[in-house]
Amino acid sequence: MKHLSGFLSVIFSVFLLAACQNKPVEKDGMVLINGHDDIKSYWLDVSPVTVAQFDKFVKATGYQTEAEKFGDGGVFDFNLGVWKLQKGVTWQYPFGQDSGAAKPDHPVTMVSWNDAVAYCKWAGKRLPTSEEFILAEKNGHPDYDKTYTWGQDFKENGVYKANFWQGSFPGKNTVDDGYLTTSPVGHFGKNELGISDLGGNVWQWCQDDSDERQGEKVQRGGSYLCDPSVCHGFKVGGIASSSPETSLVHVGFRAARDE
Repeated sequence: MKHLSGFLSVIFSVFLLAACQNKPVEKDGMVLINGHDDIKSYWLDVSPVTVAQFDKFVKATGYQTEAEKFGDGGVFDFNLGVWKLQKGVTWQYPFGQDSGAAKPDHPVTMVSWNDAVAYCKWAGKRLPTSEEFILAEKNGHPDYDKTYTWGQDFKENGVYKANFWQGSFPGKNTVDDGYLTTSPVGHFGKNELGISDLGGNVWQWCQDDSDERQGEKVQRGGSYLCDPSVCHGFKVGGIASSSPETSLVHVGFRAARDE
């Protein structure tokens, strides 16, 4: 019995060690992602940078975003179903002051790539590369073969897993997921790594230059304006791009840091 007890203790210890090794390592609101091939291990924010977090940055530095400097930004008009350049929009009022202030726990939008880089430098971080973003979407598994970071379907147990467009873009959004525009970060849950909002809610700036459009920077993750029949940007590997000074109502960012 003594030998059996010792054997079982060893097996239990090995099981606990394996469980701990598979558990995501989280610290200071970031998750450590193990590297693969040419990607070195790195830390990635659990969620996109929120309005409240960006507010701290602005108050600490007096930073003025490019939308504030230019006096306008790109806004989607839900009534007309078109994009327009709107005066007076800011990260605090991304649809204009008549539409109310952005909520503190929602991802910050109406921030350009340059604005995102400035925030990251202040925070001692950087923007993730496209490869890092996709590896996070794949839950750290290069051979991940499901359509979305959470799995294969829009819903699990009858509940939507992301904030995206339901209905027919651009004319009708049924808002079945509960949100016409942004949603609170983390509202739709986290993937296996413990990271939220990698699909839907807002497109997110990455470090990279676009291979398809000269002078533009890559965005990943899709947004609340993505209708799967038109723009399936919230699936793993979804991609868009804009010029680095562009500010849009459905684009935000998250930060990364070297291990």
